[in-house]
Amino acid sequence: QIQLVESGGGLVQPGGSLRLSCAASGFRFSTYAMGWYRQAPGKPRELVAMVTKDDSTDYADSVKGRFTISRDNAKNTVYLQMNSLKPEDTAVYYCKRPGPIDYWGQGTQVTVSS
Repeated sequence: QIQLVESGGGLVQPGGSLRLSCAASGFRFSTYAMGWYRQAPGKPRELVAMVTKDDSTDYADSVKGRFTISRDNAKNTVYLQMNSLKPEDTAVYYCKRPGPIDYWGQGTQVTVSS
């Protein structure tokens, strides 16, 4: 019943922008923190950004100043705005709902290449 569905990934040139969306259902979205993670080939999955239920945010140092996480509780959606993209941002991006049980979306591919 709990579902997280990412969208918005694709191919973009270095310096470009992309906005990812994660549509959530099956739980009281507004009461949970939400996060974005990414995983590049051969590397561990890493935290990119988190937003609390009170709209406090935290970012990995590698994306600070370039990425912005936000949420729209009326739409049960969390976003990741990615600007000034670099090739090292290439990864599969996942949204996550932390809790007693962690829930993950299926992931969306972001490729940054010229």
